[in-house]
Amino acid sequence: MALQSIRMTGAFGSSRVAPRASVLSMRSCRAARVVAYASAAKAPVLPYRVGHGFDLHRLAEGYKLIIGGIDIPHTKGCEAHSDGDVLLHTVTDAILGALCLPDIGQLFPDTDPKWKGARSDIFLKEAVRLMDEKGYVLGNLDCTIIAQKPKLSPHKESIRNNLSALLSADPSVVNIKAKTHEKVDSIGEERSIGCHAVVMLIRKDLS
Repeated sequence: MALQSIRMTGAFGSSRVAPRASVLSMRSCRAARVVAYASAAKAPVLPYRVGHGFDLHRLAEGYKLIIGGIDIPHTKGCEAHSDGDVLLHTVTDAILGALCLPDIGQLFPDTDPKWKGARSDIFLKEAVRLMDEKGYVLGNLDCTIIAQKPKLSPHKESIRNNLSALLSADPSVVNIKAKTHEKVDSIGEERSIGCHAVVMLIRKDLS
């Protein structure tokens, strides 16, 4: 995932800026980022929200290949600051995007050693928590994993079931597709793996 850090100068919960000393934990820092990001304009209460996520990681020897929280047997894995789960990173960003919140790189910067080797379900669970806090539930999710190798078809069902469980969603609203890249560019040359996801969120009072 493309990561970057944000230098926090305060959180805008109202018209006053909260002092830095009040930001004492990573969760409060993330909450401050979310509040500050959303305070620029009051968001309308929409019945539906749609978000898109994308991620790409280099493949290298010496790393595990984890997709959707499932260990996939392969000679290479994703080179990343966290566990490099390209699917969970993508879905996390799709949900955050639908909510018009900061992206995964802002909430979990790779400059923070706390996230070194972290399980990516931590990131997804935080996105789900924010979704619930904002009053939305998952409508449906469509994901496309792009990898020349390994062949992912045998693992699609286990990936789908695990992802559904992490989202507390019925598998019928979670779709996983796997494509090759016809041996074109870094993905086709087996040097990287990519993923796209589109998510629709529905207001709780409409679901």
